[in-house]
Amino acid sequence: MKPHQVPQFLFKYRVVVMAAAIVVLGLTGMFSVHAHQQRLTQADTVAANQAATPHQIKQQQRHLKTRLKTYLTHITADGTTSVSFYNLGPIAGSSAAKSPLARQFYRRGQLAVSANAHTPVVSASTYKLFIAAYLFHLNHQGQYTWDTTSQDGFHRMIVNSENDFAEGILDTYGLAGIDNYIGSQDYYAPMFIANQEAMTTAASLTKLLVRLDRAQAPFNHAHDRSWLLSLMKQQVYRTGIPAGASAAKTGTTVADKVGFLGDTNNDAAIVTLPNGQRYVLVIMTHGHGQTGFSGFPRMAKITTHIQKLMYGTTATQKLH
Repeated sequence: MKPHQVPQFLFKYRVVVMAAAIVVLGLTGMFSVHAHQQRLTQADTVAANQAATPHQIKQQQRHLKTRLKTYLTHITADGTTSVSFYNLGPIAGSSAAKSPLARQFYRRGQLAVSANAHTPVVSASTYKLFIAAYLFHLNHQGQYTWDTTSQDGFHRMIVNSENDFAEGILDTYGLAGIDNYIGSQDYYAPMFIANQEAMTTAASLTKLLVRLDRAQAPFNHAHDRSWLLSLMKQQVYRTGIPAGASAAKTGTTVADKVGFLGDTNNDAAIVTLPNGQRYVLVIMTHGHGQTGFSGFPRMAKITTHIQKLMYGTTATQKLH
C-alpha cells in the first residue's frame, strides 16, 4: 500500500467497523425485545392458568355483597320499598356452569342480600303464588282434583292475575286453614285476615320461589312445577322485573308474578340469563303517589342496576 493510500484505507476501515457495530447492537436489541416479550407471554400464561383461590373468591363475594347492600339500603331507606335478591347458581350444562370460577363464585345463596325484606306489606296479587302452593299441596294429599274448569281458573290467576279463582279458593277452604298451611311452611302468617288486604314479605316470596326453583315440596311434582313456571313466563304484566332484566342483558328470560293494588306495585321473579346464571328477585313498593302500574318502571330500573352489578363483567373481573 502506498503511503498516500493509508488515510483512505483507515477511513474505509472505520466505516466498516461502525457498520458492524450498528448491526450487532441492532441484533442485540431485537433479541432483548423478543426475550422480554416471551417472558411477558409466559407470565401472562401462568397468571391465566392460576385459578382464583377460595380466599380471593370469598373476598370478592363480600365486596360485591357490600356494594349491593349499600344500594338496597339507599333505595329502601324511606320504608316504602322491600327488596330481596338470592342467586340460584347456573343451570346444569350451561356455559356458566362449565366455568369453574362461575360455579364457585355464584354458588347458590352465596350472594344473597336483602333490605326491608321481613317487613309485612300488602301482597296484592303475589299472594296467588301461595294459593298455587296450597293447591299443589292439597292435590298431593288427594284433597283436591284438577278439572278443566279449575285448570282454566288457575291459568287466568297466574297469566292474567284475575281474582275470581283465587277468591273462590279462599272462600271454599277458609282463611284460617290456608293461613295454617302458609305458617307451617315458614312463610309470613297470617297472610289472610277477614276484611283486610293480604299481607306478606319479600323474604317469604323469595323462599317460595327458591323452593319452586329447587323442586321442593309442594313443587316437587315435575308436572306441577313446569306448569306453574310456564304460566309465570307467560304472565302479561312485564314492565317491571322482566323489562329491567332484558334491559340489563338481551335474551334474559323471566318467570314472575306481579301484584298491583292501589299504590302497591310488586313483582316476584325467577330470572335466567343467556349464559345460564339464575337469580330470584322480589321487589315490593308502595306510596310515592303510585297508581295502576306507575311503579313498574322503577322496579325495572332497580332490576337493571342489580343485574348489571351482580352479573356484569366487573363482578368477577379481579379474579381473572
